Amino acid sequence: MAESPYHDASRVFWIVDNGSSHRGEASILRLQSAYPNIILVHSPVHASWLNQVEIYFSIVQRKALTPNDFSGPGDVAERLLRFQVYYESIAKPFEWKFTRADLNNLMARLEPAPSSLCAVA
Repeated sequence: MAESPYHDASRVFWIVDNGSSHRGEASILRLQSAYPNIILVHSPVHASWLNQVEIYFSIVQRKALTPNDFSGPGDVAERLLRFQVYYESIAKPFEWKFTRADLNNLMARLEPAPSSLCAVA
């Protein structure tokens, strides 16, 4: 934030999850006091599928850390480094399948249905 283009921008949007280090109004005020041009945007609370780091960590957990059969921290580090090299060789961009139309359909299904039980006589 101290360097261009961020320092010189009128607004810089930071998109963050709801991790404890940047959750809530206190984090917004803390960051805006340090960087007046920052606008903190929180992703939805239960939307880890939007967070690319969460997706990668999920892959690492399933593919490199399970089963948890390490003899020590050195083994963990070695396996993670080997997995990183392997994953970089096969990684491809994620293809989002969930479209705006899918979201609209989901929202329509989630809307409460009118009920005659709620009618006021």
